[in-house]
Amino acid sequence: MNAPKLFSVLIAATILAAVSCSTVKSPPAKHTFAIGTNDFLLDGQRLQIRCGEIHAARVPMEYWRHRLQMAKAMGLNTVCAYLFWNLHEPKPGEYVWTGQADDAEFCRIAHAEGLWVILRPGPYACAEWEMGGTPWWLLKHDDIQLRTRGPHYLNAVKSYLKEVGRVLGPLQITHGGPIIMAQVENEYGFYGKDAAYMDEVRKALLDAGFDVPLFECNPPDMMKNGMLTNLFQAANFGSDPEKNFEKLRALQPQGPLICSEFYPGWFDTWGAKHHYGNTEKYLSDLEYMLAHDASFSIYMAHGGTTFGLWSGCDRPFKPDTSSYDYDAPISEAGWATPKFFQTRELFSKYLLPGETLPEPPAQNPVITFAPVTATKCAPIFDNLPAALTDEQPGNMEKYDQGYGCILYRTTIPAGPATTLEAAAIHDFGFVFIDGKRAGILDRRSANAKILLPERKKESQLDVLVEPMGRINFGPEMSDRKGLIAPVKLGGKVLKGWQIFQLPLDDKMLAGLKFTGEKPNSNAPAFWRGTFNLEKIGDTFLDLRGWGKGDLWVNGHCLGRYWNIGPSQTAYAPGCWLRAGENEIVILDLVGSESHVVAGLEKPILDELHPEKDFTKSRRPSVKLNLESVAPAHSGTFAPGADTQEIKFTAPASGKFFCLESLNAHDGQPYAAVAELDLIGADGKTISHDGWTVAYVDSEEREKEDGSAENAIDGQTANFWHTQWGSASPDYPHRLIFNLGKTQTISGFRYVSRQGDASGRIKDYRVFIGDNLVQPK
Repeated sequence: MNAPKLFSVLIAATILAAVSCSTVKSPPAKHTFAIGTNDFLLDGQRLQIRCGEIHAARVPMEYWRHRLQMAKAMGLNTVCAYLFWNLHEPKPGEYVWTGQADDAEFCRIAHAEGLWVILRPGPYACAEWEMGGTPWWLLKHDDIQLRTRGPHYLNAVKSYLKEVGRVLGPLQITHGGPIIMAQVENEYGFYGKDAAYMDEVRKALLDAGFDVPLFECNPPDMMKNGMLTNLFQAANFGSDPEKNFEKLRALQPQGPLICSEFYPGWFDTWGAKHHYGNTEKYLSDLEYMLAHDASFSIYMAHGGTTFGLWSGCDRPFKPDTSSYDYDAPISEAGWATPKFFQTRELFSKYLLPGETLPEPPAQNPVITFAPVTATKCAPIFDNLPAALTDEQPGNMEKYDQGYGCILYRTTIPAGPATTLEAAAIHDFGFVFIDGKRAGILDRRSANAKILLPERKKESQLDVLVEPMGRINFGPEMSDRKGLIAPVKLGGKVLKGWQIFQLPLDDKMLAGLKFTGEKPNSNAPAFWRGTFNLEKIGDTFLDLRGWGKGDLWVNGHCLGRYWNIGPSQTAYAPGCWLRAGENEIVILDLVGSESHVVAGLEKPILDELHPEKDFTKSRRPSVKLNLESVAPAHSGTFAPGADTQEIKFTAPASGKFFCLESLNAHDGQPYAAVAELDLIGADGKTISHDGWTVAYVDSEEREKEDGSAENAIDGQTANFWHTQWGSASPDYPHRLIFNLGKTQTISGFRYVSRQGDASGRIKDYRVFIGDNLVQPK
């Protein structure tokens, strides 16, 4: 069956679904929605979807109406909403749809404010959310295969989606509600190619009662992977709509054009510069879509905050900040930014006859308060629960723990200075000998080894592990947390461990014993203080004097903080504060310069302090050893932004992969890479798990986040870029990755910088081997 005929069948099916009667008793549908030959059709009339993404879980529920009113005032007619499975099913079979998880109420408010809803129920979301929204408890199965037809995973998916249908199905447009479309999975083309799996998820949504049109989304270059011809296709991209829609048209010749994720900015990761979008380019691309009758969803229209311990982690390991400001048109605190008003002005030129934009609602009040000192302390070592025992340390999931910290304890003999080494650390391990910190294991640099000092007597070894969010993107999502065995001292495996679980939940916090005594300067501890308010309003807690950890205000977890930046404040919504006394509790794992907190009028989102990083240099000092190695391949990249797949004449093996850039297409001295994937001997993509940057000759960290890790994070919207701020070193440029183990490589995929020609590499060489770099 040819593509136009297939699409005709799809159109007929979606129109039939849109107007068919539901078997569930509900009020008659007031509207119809369908996918037409060229347009989306609302009540049979053309609808250009002007959509923006807002996540209910990232906005205090008391502010949902305000944020949706802001979206409407900006000119949106639709809001796009992810559901996060792990928020709604924290334990198998136990569902939560209240409070921050009341997505049905969020949809009802959107409807009341004149907005349609595009629902993205998962089961996988990504969204810089813990494990991409996938529940951690699936990792209790050692053989779990996420995002596949494996029975452990697929059966759990079907149960969850059935529950989603029970709660949100009645809010479809076919039942008189605001939901006009529902998404099947999310960007599966980045992950796999199993169309049968995608069809299982599609059928699960149908079985759950979804009768609105279904769709799937992918970047155009990934769309063929697992693509279903009986699903409407939507494209995700951050620039160049003309070219990306051409790619979409090649796969889907008919139907309306829609960009389901259009990026005004980007998310932040700890230790990297805050992201600012190119507003001029953003507006230009938006206008192109408006003028060419294309629909879109701005991701994010309002980013908000990843409260609690829900922030995720980019691959290979780049933990996301709790601030999810995204440089969106509506700021983290719900303010109208200049980008908001520019977007509103643009949209006003493309309104339908009779359509008007409401005025933005009043901004929520903002308050400040003078610095206060947290004077009460509860050291972690004085507040341990009863211990579990195990012969060797296991991951958190083995002990039925999903979040928080975990402490591993054993006894080690007297002896000279020697090496302590674990198989791996997920993610940070604070090592103590008899209560004194001896070092820190750091997953960022694949450092699971430290030198312990001489011990005059038998000593107590403690390893306090702080997991950050689980990786939310790519095949590395099966991200089990903790101290990974075996753990060796001087090459000998340590056995006989005590395990102390520190879940950082309400029960644990309520049981903390605070005193006025201060611990050692770098001992991990909770600190408690109070501040008094005459009036309540939003504020931003200044945490620049603190180290690393988590914080709570009046029992609400505001998220994570880390003094290396870029975020130096935590957003405290006024609806969670009260007139009179307010309590703040701060967990500091590394020790602070002071114990002072103040309430600021504005956030600090772009202040880096690499000098405060406990791993002082994430770039090891190495000597290159390329002169004695023959290139595994050399060639010339084609100009442009398309994905290019390079195949070697013969496979090459090694632990290190080096891309040497010799010049650029534009003749400038810069090099940039949006993404590099290596292809194994079996033709499959090699996982990035355990990869680190072994060497990079230049990277821009001052003017933008051009760090080398961006080339292997799976995200084509950001990129490695050589230095251009305070210097512009010339070619050649070399980027070397440590693959963690020897791999056989038959080729690679290269994605150049998107949206801008600067840094697009022309001629290059590839080196592969076990000794491309040597420690100095």
